[in-house]
Amino acid sequence: MFKILLIEDDATLFTEIKDRLAKWSYDVHGITDFSRVVEEFIALKPDLVIIDIQLPKFDGFHWCRMIRTHSNIPIVFLSSRDHPTDMVMSMQLGADDFIQKPFHFDVLIAKIQAILRRVYNYNTESIKLKTWCGATVDYEKNAVTNQAGSIELTKNEIYILKLLIEHKNTIVSREEMINSLWDDQRFVSDNTLTVNVNRLRKRLDEIGLGRFIETKVGQGYIAAEESPFHD
Repeated sequence: MFKILLIEDDATLFTEIKDRLAKWSYDVHGITDFSRVVEEFIALKPDLVIIDIQLPKFDGFHWCRMIRTHSNIPIVFLSSRDHPTDMVMSMQLGADDFIQKPFHFDVLIAKIQAILRRVYNYNTESIKLKTWCGATVDYEKNAVTNQAGSIELTKNEIYILKLLIEHKNTIVSREEMINSLWDDQRFVSDNTLTVNVNRLRKRLDEIGLGRFIETKVGQGYIAAEESPFHD
């Protein structure tokens, strides 16, 4: 049974989400003290976090930052606001998905299932290490290491990188990536993939590898093993 931490201060919505997810055998826990979210997160050790943006004390963005200092666990944002910047901000902070309220529960459940299946199934594969552009990519530790240093990626970032490396020097279409990452592109904002890839590229820039994730306009993305057109 997967354990989910639902950080939601609306008691009615919390109960409804908890009851719906319980029918799918998810073990859902809430927050008792919204000034101690990180402490409760650490004590619970959940498999996934669902977090609202508008919360008492501090907003969801703040708690996402704090959680990310401790863990790369999957995070899904909920929001009743319709500002596109909220979705962009959540992805830049390391969220795996963004759902706007009001939402259909089938969409929420589909997204949760896709994330959990992706994150906790691919780590069981026999290949744990991969060499790419002179770097070692550790799928189990979500880390990329080369002579310039080492970075730790989120579950979503490492999965995107893994997908591209498995097809290195070949264009992976946006549609293929979306379907692989989120199972059903009908549930995904067109900007979600772009934000995620840009975030991955920015992290890889820290060790000089961002330039090897190339955008092919109108087609998709490519992980180049060699990039002769860049310095």
